[in-house]
Amino acid sequence: MKKTFSLSFVLSLLIFSSAIAQKPQKLTTNQIYEKVQKLNFLGSALYVAAHPDDENTRLIAYLANNVKARTAYLSLTRGDGGQNLIGPEIRELLGVIRTQELLAARRVDGGEQRFSRANDFGYSKHPDETLEIWNKDKVLSDVVWAIRTFKPDVIINRFNHRTPGTTHGHHTSSAMLSVEAFDLAGDKSKYSEQLKYTDAWQPNRLFFNTSWWFYGSEENFNKADKSKMINFDIGVYYPLKGLSNNELASIASSQHLCQGFGRLTTRGAQTEWVEFLKGDFPKDKKDIFSGINTTWNRVEGGGAIGDILYEVEKNFDFVNPSKHLPSLLKAYGLINKLNDEHWKAIKLAEIKDIIEACAGLYLEASATTSSATPDSSIKVDFEVLNRSAISMDLTSIEWLPSKKKVAKDIDLLANKKQNFTEEVSLTGIKYSDPYWLKEPWDLGMYYVKDQTLIGKPETPRPIQVKFNLMIEDTPVSFTKNVIRRYSQRDVGEIYEPFEVLPKVTTKLKDKVIIFADNTSKKIVVEVRSGEANVKGNVTLKVPTGWSVSPTAIPFSIDQKGDKTVVNFTVTPSKEQSEGFINAVATVDANEFNKELIEITYNHIPKQSILLPSKAKVVRLNIRKEGKSIGYIQGSGDAVPESLRQIGYSVTEIAPENINENTLGGFDAVVVGIRAYNTKKELQFKQKYLLEYVKNGGNVIVQYNTNRGVDVQAPYTLQLSRDRVTDEYAKVTMLAKNHGVLNYPNKISDSDFDGWVQERGLYFPNEWSAEYEPILAINDKGETAKKGSLLVAKYGKGNYIYTGLSFFRELPAGVSGAYKLFANLLSLKENEIK
Repeated sequence: MKKTFSLSFVLSLLIFSSAIAQKPQKLTTNQIYEKVQKLNFLGSALYVAAHPDDENTRLIAYLANNVKARTAYLSLTRGDGGQNLIGPEIRELLGVIRTQELLAARRVDGGEQRFSRANDFGYSKHPDETLEIWNKDKVLSDVVWAIRTFKPDVIINRFNHRTPGTTHGHHTSSAMLSVEAFDLAGDKSKYSEQLKYTDAWQPNRLFFNTSWWFYGSEENFNKADKSKMINFDIGVYYPLKGLSNNELASIASSQHLCQGFGRLTTRGAQTEWVEFLKGDFPKDKKDIFSGINTTWNRVEGGGAIGDILYEVEKNFDFVNPSKHLPSLLKAYGLINKLNDEHWKAIKLAEIKDIIEACAGLYLEASATTSSATPDSSIKVDFEVLNRSAISMDLTSIEWLPSKKKVAKDIDLLANKKQNFTEEVSLTGIKYSDPYWLKEPWDLGMYYVKDQTLIGKPETPRPIQVKFNLMIEDTPVSFTKNVIRRYSQRDVGEIYEPFEVLPKVTTKLKDKVIIFADNTSKKIVVEVRSGEANVKGNVTLKVPTGWSVSPTAIPFSIDQKGDKTVVNFTVTPSKEQSEGFINAVATVDANEFNKELIEITYNHIPKQSILLPSKAKVVRLNIRKEGKSIGYIQGSGDAVPESLRQIGYSVTEIAPENINENTLGGFDAVVVGIRAYNTKKELQFKQKYLLEYVKNGGNVIVQYNTNRGVDVQAPYTLQLSRDRVTDEYAKVTMLAKNHGVLNYPNKISDSDFDGWVQERGLYFPNEWSAEYEPILAINDKGETAKKGSLLVAKYGKGNYIYTGLSFFRELPAGVSGAYKLFANLLSLKENEIK
């Protein structure tokens, strides 16, 4: 049973299901008061690291909620190169999920979220490699852009820039780039093209968020020189929330579900340390903003604003916050006159949220459909409600980005709901999918043409509505996204993003299609309509030397959102080759070549992604023995489907269903990635797996992380953090005569060409004599790692443990990986030589 916190706080998190992830804020008076406190603090902090989950949520929550600073996390990547514990999405789709998990975490800890264009290409052992694969200059420019647009007074690095090679290369690189950008951001001669959109900015000070961990032990840290360090207790308690800062931080961290970061909440005093690196040292070693003016006097004309707002904070009425509206409106008018455009924009947004909450305003624009196509039109239902006694009129609404204004002149009487419907044209509106995936990307970088989009966590919503109100003779505007609100009987009220999507999308059923011989295959293309009454033709583009029949297939779909399926026959080339096939739908002479991918999980809003509708095709000369494979999924991977591609019959087995009768009929049993990390039931089922091997079966166990896990191998086997991240690293065959390298496919050096992201990870580094190491691999400058593929006879069968990244290589269509995996599956058919 989940622990229950104060109702007001739980309602504010907006994270517990996709049904409420888009709900508008409905603030309690406690939360309004906290926003007033934040309104009266004019200081900003930027936290910098490399990945989702790198951020110290304790420190971000402390700065945002205790100090009241505007706080942001700059994650250089979106975590695209990691693993997914909750589903099959990897690479760019995983980056979309992790982006939303970061936003969910920020909704909890009170921070904001920024990114660079760096692509998380996987684990890197040294910043030299990282900055070679990333475009260092472009990523550095993105860090400078983040500093210039966010304008932090304080920057805090998560990692140490002075220790390259001791941790993930992305980690060290994030700190190195931050240190360099600290000096460049204030130099107008550097990245001067950015100054068309923003101004140069020099932060006051730069810190490294250190701890005993970076010193190897608490004893070493206690002995360290702390003259340049400052510390503070981040375990403070927030009575208005009913939570301590550490509880808040734990809930924020737990949003990283695809990384398995669900955790217990913690409480009590805890000291956080930061080491001063650059800028001016704080006068007060307990205050990270010491010496920086964070009052309203910071800006010209701010004194008069402060006089009003400090009084509101001091005498805040928790029972009737609407009584503060005259003062808030007066302050709003003065903020509107500020010359400092940066603080003007920030504080206008903040005070409007407070005015809206104090007035009990409810402003909603809900489309009657969840998506539409460019150049069409949609109907939008409006709900406008003033739940205060203050005089208020809705003078007009304005559609954005078209700026078309519709006069209203509606008197918003106290608690009298106003409903009306308007139609809006989507002429000229572009697709609303993730902006960083619109252009082709490479291993290290995403490419974004629009400078103003760089760093944003999401694509701005395609349609917004500006509600223009007159509140007590003061004009105030509130901008809201058009959303889709509806209900389901088994769920309740649901809020979803409104999307602009293509008229038609296509989807190839399989993303990698393996042709083991010259036999033709049926290729299934799903066609989905984005609007009603769509007719056209579908064609399939194939590589040179391949053929497709028929050349085109007509389709007709009557209902929006409906699908139809068409079948092509593709014949591969006679010789081994590979390439891509592309599905294209043509409607009214317009070509549509995108696939719509929808991601739905309970903890994040629904995501709609458009990617090229294509599949990799491989003509492969491959042999295999056996046919029936049992597969025990771990954290989730696409290996079962990959094996089906080359003709295996794969049955997925839930660990709880394993017993003495379950495994006997299989030619081999494969254990999925991180199964022993994620499927605790396996510890009770291992005896059946080993009995299966003893009786002549063949078990292949794929990688598990080494943290607190026992794979219960038949002989001594010690996992480590050994990995080879260079996908081009030379592979030496130690057991050249072993059946794994010879039967039924002869494995050669060329079979290790074309691997993606890495060779493998979490190799064993200790094992007993019963295991035979098959391969030796190492990254540059390191000793050879021999634990990537180990084979042991056990009874009549074979136990195989491998850290090779088959879970990446098979879905990517890497020919050599298929041949080697087929040999692993076939090993029980052939005695070890």
